[in-house]
Amino acid sequence: MDEPKDAQRGKPSGPRKKQPRKVSPRYLENAALHYLKRYSATVSQLKRVLLRRVDRSLRFHGGDRAEAAGWVDALADKLVRNGLVNDQAYAEQKAHSLRASGRSSRVIAQKLRLKGVSAELVERKLAEATSEVSEDAAARIWARKKRLGPFRRDASTRREYRQKDLAALARAGFPFSIAKKIIDGAAE
Repeated sequence: MDEPKDAQRGKPSGPRKKQPRKVSPRYLENAALHYLKRYSATVSQLKRVLLRRVDRSLRFHGGDRAEAAGWVDALADKLVRNGLVNDQAYAEQKAHSLRASGRSSRVIAQKLRLKGVSAELVERKLAEATSEVSEDAAARIWARKKRLGPFRRDASTRREYRQKDLAALARAGFPFSIAKKIIDGAAE
């Protein structure tokens, strides 16, 4: 008699999963606008988010995935035409902010490709970001943030951590020649 009423009826007690809404063009548009209010996104990324919602809804309610995928494509085209989704602006902003935070060219290119930005656009925006902050300057920023080499708190341990510091810069995507120059150089 101490069991909850749901357990007595054979139902599991506890929080129930919220059922997804039935997918429709209007629902997808509202979901896309809500997502874009919160996050900057590429066309590819937005489509991925919307298709996840479509799949969740179709598992519960059933329906035709091809039809829903068509709605997602049409919506993405509409948002691009209206200027709410712009891969070029996204790539430029992301490349500049990552470079300013000390990221290597390799890391920036990889992050942009994962977001669905075209290879040609990645190359162009990376060149623009590199013209403002060089690879050497980015490596110096990264070493300072991570307290590597000349930026260590205790300068007496700098020699014994040299290999680890070089490896850390290599993992961050910087070439060995640049890593060696930063780690063996002075803090200024």
